[in-house]
Amino acid sequence: AGMAAATAGVVCPGEPLRFAEEFRAGPGTYVRDQHVVAAVVGTARVVPAEAEAEDRRPVVEVVRHGTSGASLGTVTARAGGSLIPQVGDEVFARVARVNPRLCNCDVMTVNGQAAEDSFSGVIRTQDVRVTETDKIDMYDCFVPGDVVRARILSMGDTRSYYLTTAANELGVVRAKS
Repeated sequence: AGMAAATAGVVCPGEPLRFAEEFRAGPGTYVRDQHVVAAVVGTARVVPAEAEAEDRRPVVEVVRHGTSGASLGTVTARAGGSLIPQVGDEVFARVARVNPRLCNCDVMTVNGQAAEDSFSGVIRTQDVRVTETDKIDMYDCFVPGDVVRARILSMGDTRSYYLTTAANELGVVRAKS
């Protein structure tokens, strides 16, 4: 069955790709709610199991754009096996609530690795973009369910981080239609 690895279009973090009973989670993915889910923005592909692999399920992986599959972002710190986000880390977060001053979101991935623990992020009006921060209408910028690419600006209180989208490569990657 020498099929070439099937490629799909671009996927975003948090996007379910395949059922976990039929496929294994490879690089750039993790398992949540019986699905293999994308952990990075990239191209999803299915790779057949190695000939000598005990587990015969094919592997789903997401390859980041502009990199070979090997160089998925290095994780800054692991304490007791869990991911500790650091200032400057890139995160993908899903918008949970929006009010006129800020937007609350749930961090899904840190530097392309699934966040095992739940972290919440806050984007304040002054951190949405670089210019004209006084003219920002948060309701125009973010809708609950949007997936946002952001960078950690500073530590907030427990398990909460201030995030910024004020850079060209940051911002909403997948808007809820």
